[in-house]
Amino acid sequence: MTATRTGGLGPSEEAAPVAAKHLPRMVNKSATIQRSPGKQGWPLLGYGFRSFFLLASLYAPLAVLAWLLVLMGAAPDPAYMGGPLLHGHEMVFGFILAGVLGFLTTALPNFAGATPITGPPLALLAGVWLAGRLALRAADLLPPLAVAGADLALIPVAFLLLSRSLPHGSGKRAAAFLLLFLVFEVANALTHLEAIGWTNDTGQTGVRLGIYAALVLIALIGGRIIPSFTANALRATGARRLPASFAVLDAVAIGSTAAVAAADLIVGQGWLVGVAALLAGLAHVARLSFWRGLQTWRDPLLFILHVGYGWLAIGFVLLAGSELSTLIPASAALHALTVGCVGTMMMAVMSRAALGHTGRPLVAHPLTVLAYALVSIAAFLRIAVGLLPDLWMEILAGAAASWIVAFGLFLVVYAPILLGPRIDGRPG
Repeated sequence: MTATRTGGLGPSEEAAPVAAKHLPRMVNKSATIQRSPGKQGWPLLGYGFRSFFLLASLYAPLAVLAWLLVLMGAAPDPAYMGGPLLHGHEMVFGFILAGVLGFLTTALPNFAGATPITGPPLALLAGVWLAGRLALRAADLLPPLAVAGADLALIPVAFLLLSRSLPHGSGKRAAAFLLLFLVFEVANALTHLEAIGWTNDTGQTGVRLGIYAALVLIALIGGRIIPSFTANALRATGARRLPASFAVLDAVAIGSTAAVAAADLIVGQGWLVGVAALLAGLAHVARLSFWRGLQTWRDPLLFILHVGYGWLAIGFVLLAGSELSTLIPASAALHALTVGCVGTMMMAVMSRAALGHTGRPLVAHPLTVLAYALVSIAAFLRIAVGLLPDLWMEILAGAAASWIVAFGLFLVVYAPILLGPRIDGRPG
């Protein structure tokens, strides 16, 4: 059984040399993944990817639609954290964080030996996420501290549940992922401090910190799963040219991504951010060039991972251009990194993991392929908004429509999969 057929968030049983070099050692949780079928609970609470991938894919179009209606004057803009700050906050701490939680609650049992969070604890975690979303949408009817508390509760609850699920001596890799939660919590707190009125200009800093945390995670995880899955797929076809990875290049790509974040958050704008972004963009281009992505174009579930990572490189090159010249608006880089990179990578991982972890072959439905294309179209259109200011509303509406339809198609295919049982009858 290879990763190209049934793999999910971990490497295949026939681990490739690339996987051996770049993926942490996996722990087989037979008690949760391979036990004999018995009495099953509600599938939605059977594994973290089910609940949070469904929430993420539902909230992605709803949050964009809500922002579009505000821009069109068809919906009120909340006084608490309204305007672009609310839009940015919800895309990061609503949509992206739901995807991160779905990934971690599913991946940690595989590579760190954690006990899967299922049943009532998973329902609690999903409920806290939902409470934060509802509180922000009804913020004008609630005390500001209650809104902030409802939203900020998610990370501590997730941290507690995941910490309790980890075995003793799980290692530094598992601790690093939990440390990521602390970064997200600080970032989220910065947005609420401004919304409450305790600070004047920390909101956008918090949103940017959350975005950079997601980009560093993509650089880390992408460098592990993309060459591994690609090597397995190409080896199965008898290809001679397989992906290659280099420790120095990996370190430069990840380190320069973190350096861009530090320069942006500390210095703000200017040549230092531009130089760091250019180095990061070139490092990601070089990294991607060794992963043989063009050889995977016939496998959409695999090729889209390369496309998503490619948006990371494009975004940093655009960021360099916006900082080192006046030709490229900063919004172009921002949305290449968010809509293009994060949006594509989240859909790619969610679609692959949902199939693999429900016992289904890794074969992309035609509607899924169309959804992939629409996310990239949305990214291109959103980049064009800053380049064609006279048509900004029309182009923005087109970008929003592409994004909304993309996730609508994703839900058509994957909602039944996430809500239904595994096809092999096993729990999970």
